[in-house]
Amino acid sequence: MIKNYFKIAIRNLTGNKVYSFINIAGLAVGMAVAMLIGFWICDEIFYNRNFSNYDRIVRIKENSKHGDDVSTFNSIPIPLADELRTKYASDFKKVSLGSWNQSHILSAGEQKLNKRGMSVQPDFLSIFSPKILKGAADCLNDPSSIAISQSLATALFGNDNAINKLIKVDNTTSLKVTAVFEDFPYNSEFRSVTYLNTWQYYADANSWVKRSEANWDNNSFQLYAQLADNADEKQVAAKIKGGLEGHDRKDKPEVIMHPMSKWHLYTEFKNGVNTGGSIQFVWMFGIIGLFVLLLACINFMNLSTARSEKRAKEIGIRKAVGSLRKQLVFQFLSESLLISFLSCILAIILVQLSLGWFNDLSDKKMALPWASGTFWLVILCFSFFTGLLSGSYPAFYLSSFNAIKVLKGTFKAGRFASIPRKVLVVLQFSVSISLIIATIIVFRQIQFAKDRPVGYTREGLVEVDISTPELHGHYEALRSDLIHTGAVADMSESSSPATEVWSNQSGFEWKGKDPAFTPTFGTIWVTHDFGKTVGLQFKEGRDFSRDYITDSSGMVINEAAAKYMGLKDPVGELVRHEDGKDNFKTYKVIGVIHDMVMESPFAPVKPILYMIDYPSASVINIRINPSMSVKEAVAKIAPVFKKYNPEAPFDYRFADVEYAKKFNSEERIGKLSVFFAVFAVFISCLGLFGLASFTAEQRTKEIGIRKILGASVINVWSLLSKDFMKLVGISLLIAVPTANYFMSKWLENYTYRSNISWWIFFFAAVGAVVITLITVSYQAIKAAVANPVKSLRTE
Repeated sequence: MIKNYFKIAIRNLTGNKVYSFINIAGLAVGMAVAMLIGFWICDEIFYNRNFSNYDRIVRIKENSKHGDDVSTFNSIPIPLADELRTKYASDFKKVSLGSWNQSHILSAGEQKLNKRGMSVQPDFLSIFSPKILKGAADCLNDPSSIAISQSLATALFGNDNAINKLIKVDNTTSLKVTAVFEDFPYNSEFRSVTYLNTWQYYADANSWVKRSEANWDNNSFQLYAQLADNADEKQVAAKIKGGLEGHDRKDKPEVIMHPMSKWHLYTEFKNGVNTGGSIQFVWMFGIIGLFVLLLACINFMNLSTARSEKRAKEIGIRKAVGSLRKQLVFQFLSESLLISFLSCILAIILVQLSLGWFNDLSDKKMALPWASGTFWLVILCFSFFTGLLSGSYPAFYLSSFNAIKVLKGTFKAGRFASIPRKVLVVLQFSVSISLIIATIIVFRQIQFAKDRPVGYTREGLVEVDISTPELHGHYEALRSDLIHTGAVADMSESSSPATEVWSNQSGFEWKGKDPAFTPTFGTIWVTHDFGKTVGLQFKEGRDFSRDYITDSSGMVINEAAAKYMGLKDPVGELVRHEDGKDNFKTYKVIGVIHDMVMESPFAPVKPILYMIDYPSASVINIRINPSMSVKEAVAKIAPVFKKYNPEAPFDYRFADVEYAKKFNSEERIGKLSVFFAVFAVFISCLGLFGLASFTAEQRTKEIGIRKILGASVINVWSLLSKDFMKLVGISLLIAVPTANYFMSKWLENYTYRSNISWWIFFFAAVGAVVITLITVSYQAIKAAVANPVKSLRTE
């Protein structure tokens, strides 16, 4: 019996090639899109899951109150690490400080590479448990040791054993390789980390770190911890909440724990509360995947029920010879399952062919797990589910036909039989139009943020990290040599690049400040020429100048800081900073700049203070001569750096490129939205084409009579198109308010956001109408120009 069902299914497939192609192609595309989304969601959900202590690892953060607002910082002061180890020893199994993931020059023999890595305390290895391929687990106990990844070991030493080999860091200190670990997975927090050296080395190499060891006000470091086996996360979080109270902190910040399970998808904090993050996109794309699959299933349902009269006699005969309804249901379901399995095979091929492109688009490194039994089981269940979903309605609909009416020839589908099909078409286009609107709004929000005034000139600004001591202490000579090349308009140094803020500090006091107010500022240490080099835009006052010896105690603030401090006339105000116990310095505000967007272009600019301090510089900022090409300028700049730093490669980056990277996540989401919207529209059009083809075929004689009575091609085209246009109109009435509501909610996640203009809906409506007309017109015109004699000829 089952064999017979599948024989009939194959016969129907081969006998109706056009409709079979539409069904299989539509389902295959829908299933392929659903699979890609499924892979993407799995990769997002399993981010960081490779760490064995995944469910016990936390990052320590700080909530700092500013009036009625609470800001959350990833950075903490160094002494908090020992506080957790001693005061809360029973709650934490391991605690480790960590530097930010930064680039340094590593050299071994003739090999010199600029690689990213971290300085950590020994417990870091116990917390994150990287797989040690060579060496010992206690490889970071010696301050002169370094652990490197397998890829870095190969790059530096080839196939030689790297253990006990020496690596020179930033042309200064040689560290001994004590371990080689397996590269961190691409879908993990530390995917760009290629080496780990010791915290002690970090402190010895950076005097400012040494000075911060007892400073509770300097929030510039990361802190990781592993909860004790018997510790309850919520109870521990409540215990350590006041861990920063006292300790010379005039503010009353709260210590919070951010579990590793939320590092990737739950990164947003509002008023000290974790409110979400990228998880919204996981849900969004998950829903889109289901809708795209549903659109493909709707095509199958529509074409199967539309062609019901073609199979009415077959059903009548089967019922007359004794077939039960459940047997007919099983037969039609077996046909849909066959189509589903064929579509699934095609979908897997499409996924394999498009996966490389999709990985580039989504910044992933996914691959089909061909050898995984679980994968094939999921695919089998997915195919089975899709077959049931698409075939259930046609199966029960077709099996309900009355055998007597069918065999007498009096069976008619009825004027209401097409209503379910019309409802499904409306649903298809509602989803497609909503996706089109959403995609336009996403890209408009990205462009809106890109057009935001940034408060400085990005173009032609080059950044070079001061990663070796050879570049320290030669500021004036280096600047003079660079300017004399003719390729450089100006040069300066700063503690942070123009596109990031690396340090946040508290402990600032000024006249009129509320004693209960506990401010934290972004702090940038600069040289005198920073403003001219970067192109700061002054609102009040002036820039730093060598003409004023007192500018060594001068301070430039941004508009956000002036507002934050409640200063109506900030120029001339005195600000006192307590940098550690009994260490005070008073600064005088000499200028106010327009807000400089250094962090997220979608968020408000944080209050930032700029002060003179040459030794704290970490970045060289170079303004290229605008009259010279970038390629020519770089060629002239490189030899100057080779003169001062001959052993290091000349690595540089452009500020405009670094700023553009801040849009990567949103642009990636936008491109994925376009990808899914295009396929949703394609699937909808495929179904529409099939229905238009069937409608034209069903009304062949009517069209022939109309043409004989004088109907023109335009009349016939209008006749066949208007029904579909009505459905699109209804879809627009549903899609526009739905998309407006959900996209308005999405935009609320951004403080700096665009509005939703009327032209977006108009553009989507026109696009939907044009796409529908193009899809339907082929079949409509084909029917309109057909010879009416042939269509009216009796069979």
